Amino acid sequence: MSPLGPVGRRTAPQSRAHLLRAHHLLLGVCGAFAALSLVLVPLALPLGWDETVYASRFSPYAPATPFSAPRTRGVPFLIAPVAAWSDSVVLLRVWLTLLATAALYLGFRPWVRPLGRPSAAAVAAALYGGLWFVLFYASAAMPNHYTAMGAVGAVGLFLRSRQSPMTRAGVSGGLALATLMRPNDGLALGVPLLAAALLVPAWRGWSRVLAVLGGLVAGALPWIVEAYVRFGGVGARLAEASEVQGDLRPLLSVVHHLTVMDGPLLCRPCDSDSIRPLSAEWWLVLPLLVAVGLWSAHGGSRRTRLATREARRTDREARRMGREVHRMAHEAHPELRNGPPQSADTTPLRACLLSAVTALSVALPYLALVPYAAPRFLAPTHALLAPAAALGLLALVDVARASRRPRIGFAALGLALAGHLAVQLPLAHSNAGIQAGARGDWARVAEVLHEHGVGAGPRNDRTSRSSRSGTPPPCVLRGNTSVIPVAYATGCAPGRTGDPRRPTALVLREAEPPPWARSWPRHRVPDTYAPGWVVHVRP
Repeated sequence: MSPLGPVGRRTAPQSRAHLLRAHHLLLGVCGAFAALSLVLVPLALPLGWDETVYASRFSPYAPATPFSAPRTRGVPFLIAPVAAWSDSVVLLRVWLTLLATAALYLGFRPWVRPLGRPSAAAVAAALYGGLWFVLFYASAAMPNHYTAMGAVGAVGLFLRSRQSPMTRAGVSGGLALATLMRPNDGLALGVPLLAAALLVPAWRGWSRVLAVLGGLVAGALPWIVEAYVRFGGVGARLAEASEVQGDLRPLLSVVHHLTVMDGPLLCRPCDSDSIRPLSAEWWLVLPLLVAVGLWSAHGGSRRTRLATREARRTDREARRMGREVHRMAHEAHPELRNGPPQSADTTPLRACLLSAVTALSVALPYLALVPYAAPRFLAPTHALLAPAAALGLLALVDVARASRRPRIGFAALGLALAGHLAVQLPLAHSNAGIQAGARGDWARVAEVLHEHGVGAGPRNDRTSRSSRSGTPPPCVLRGNTSVIPVAYATGCAPGRTGDPRRPTALVLREAEPPPWARSWPRHRVPDTYAPGWVVHVRP
């Protein structure tokens, strides 16, 4: 064995310095991500519809809102350290921003080695973290960012040739996190990883298989237990979840996902929206960067394999010629500066290909089964494609550096990057403003209902005691839009289909009441962000 250790082991001081700089660069990207999120999205932004459902599991946010079949217990687990004792939205968002930033670092840290260029991990984190919806959801009680980071971290650790107990625990932990947040995403992520661990000779082994299966089981177990306790089994829960989500069925919703790249946060239905090319620029840039990255990884893998063979030949000669000659021979091969791969199974090309396959596997159900779209649904796909895209961007930088006029090349790349940020950052800020106005409407509707004797606010003593004791709130709301968040803000229960209770009031927007409620007193809600809010209170 050479003084440098086994092939691929980075023990040379220069290699350690490269890795250390890469970690510092990744930390800097994560810090910029947190700062941008705090600047673009106000910490005082009221809780959204989904956030209200998750937060109301805890008594400071009582009363509890309905927890439907598609939802999981992952987000309540994340927010429990704050939501269990404080109802401060600002404190909750600070906590979530810290969590999201830590998740970004832990998700992309395993990618410092597999790509052959340590700085590519930080570039990948920047490409993913610079998307407007990722910045918007950094402080949100939503599952998708954590699903994405669990996925990208698990794949990065899966690629390591030496599967130590800590590495296997990391693979299982990442998959467990992704599955706990969104079981369907966890399953879609686990299938290609299991196939790779069973079929690809370089990755074949029970250590990887057991790590993947252990993570999937650990993440899905709470969902399975709840399925039997509340819904009568896994099949019944899946059927109800499909109904809640508009009847999952084979279809193509690629166009819907293109239309929501500039908002809204949820497009249901999406027929009235259109594609705006400028806002969809990332969908044009991402495939280009991934293609260049795969091309670059292919060339890099070939050069690295040749360099590895040469290094092994040098080792054999060095054992015969002496240690000093061995040192001089290695200095003659600068292509090994970043270190040869640990073995043939961790070449940059294979790393990018596996990540791309898992990205497509996670995206496929949303593109072919779900009849509506949201930008956050594909967050894991963007994260898993980011390593290949990072290699592509660095390859373009290398081309610009090697050109006859590097300044022109760097200027072009700089303008492209500036244009990308000029699209993404304003979208994060504008969507935050839209949500602030829309969510403020719920409070304005609640004020009108309170003025006419309906409800008493979500956090008064009577309502909190009622929620903790299991007694439903005394008032029931129905309507044609946003019934759950309005009912929460009012301190009432949202009426559901088949609910025998007669509604206390109807909350309607740009709609007429049903015949049986047309005689109820009508009250317009003034000064709303979205026009047309009206409440009908039962006499």
